[in-house]
Amino acid sequence: MWIILCSHESSNLERHGVLQPRDVTRFDWLWVAGQRICELLGGPSWAVPLGRRDARTASIDTANNDIPGPSSDLTTLTTKFAAKGLSPSDLTVLSGAHTIGQSECQFFKTRIYNETNIDTKFATSRQANCPFSSGGETTLAPLDSLTPNRFDNNYYKDLVANRGLLHSDQVLFNGGSQDSLVRTYSTNNVAFFNDFAAAMVKMSKISPLTGTSGEIRKNCRVIN
Repeated sequence: MWIILCSHESSNLERHGVLQPRDVTRFDWLWVAGQRICELLGGPSWAVPLGRRDARTASIDTANNDIPGPSSDLTTLTTKFAAKGLSPSDLTVLSGAHTIGQSECQFFKTRIYNETNIDTKFATSRQANCPFSSGGETTLAPLDSLTPNRFDNNYYKDLVANRGLLHSDQVLFNGGSQDSLVRTYSTNNVAFFNDFAAAMVKMSKISPLTGTSGEIRKNCRVIN
């Protein structure tokens, strides 16, 4: 979705002479689009650092290795985030982006049938559309059971109530090191918004391509 928005909005600005193709990279546009979507859904606003250039190559294997899976435990999550220079606190606040979005049944089936740190009524409601035996693998459920279309701190309220949809969500509140921060965000939306904005800026600066590295793409989807 971000790529579509990026292509559409940058093309409009270029067409009307507001933006020249050389001015802003498509990578920057993805970050600007993401910030704008967050704000439109009721979330925080922040100044997006610009100046990163677009990569000329991509690797799905590298991406899959870098990004934690939905069944990851807390150690795996913190280790993968640390490899990118992000702290456990960054992990917890950035996970709050799950206040919007959905997941397929195949990624939370094990949790709703086999795990014990889950609210019984919540598990039963999700099982109705995600059968244990077979079928429904691609059926969607919201990551935030309370306000799935609004960016707020209800994701953390779900975790405190053992209503985390993914295993990798609930491990943030399961008697471990992040419990206190989850509780804080569940009752303090301002703290969540402030920390989320700061963490997004920090994440945007991971391994930037600058100078003559990379390129400025003419189209988000393909290299020049």
